[in-house]
Amino acid sequence: MTAADMERLDTPLADLIARVDALTALRRTRMAAGLLAEDRHQCDPADTAFALLPCTCTTVSTSADYPGFDAWITQQQTLNTAARRTR
Repeated sequence: MTAADMERLDTPLADLIARVDALTALRRTRMAAGLLAEDRHQCDPADTAFALLPCTCTTVSTSADYPGFDAWITQQQTLNTAARRTR
C-alpha cells in the first residue's frame, strides 16, 4: 500500500471524535427515552382503579384439587437442593 492509499483511508482525528460524540449523544437520548417510558409505566394512573375492581372468582384451589402435588413439590425441592450442593 502506498502513502497515497494510506492518505485516502486515514480519517482525521476531529472526524472520529465527532462520530464518537454523535454516537454517545444518540445512546444517551435513547437511554433517556427508555427511562421515561419505564417511569410512565410505573406511574400508571389506571393501576389503582384496576386494583379496586372486585374479584368475582369464587373457586380457590386446595391440595385436594391436586392430589400428590405436595409430595411431588417436596421431592423436586429436595432434588434441586441436592443438585446445587454437587456443583
